[in-house]
Amino acid sequence: MGKGMKAGKKKSGSGYSGGGGFKGGAAGGGQAAQMRQLQAMQAEMARVQEELETKEVETTAGGGAVAVKVNGKKELVSIKIDPDVMDKDDPEMLEDLILVAANEGLRQIEEMSQEGMGKLTGGLGLPEGLL
Repeated sequence: MGKGMKAGKKKSGSGYSGGGGFKGGAAGGGQAAQMRQLQAMQAEMARVQEELETKEVETTAGGGAVAVKVNGKKELVSIKIDPDVMDKDDPEMLEDLILVAANEGLRQIEEMSQEGMGKLTGGLGLPEGLL
């Protein structure tokens, strides 16, 4: 027998010892508190989402030749085009400028959304895109 071991006694292993962490109904109170905390977080997330939906960003391409506004709902709100860039012989250039400005606006709105939600969920260790 090893040093410190007595006959008839076993060294405690990783099996259930009956202690646990929940004693006499404490789990119910803890779950209720967690539920309240989750509900408060959901309400705050809804508030942040509503706030984001009211925001708008304006982006440009071609040195300001094309300007696009995108709202927090990820919808194009307006497109402004400088008439000087409307070349009937090169419509692809104008199309490209519109795409560049629109995609940048959508990217900025997505970034704002991630930042807003990240402030709420940052400490939870949740995988990106879960909420």
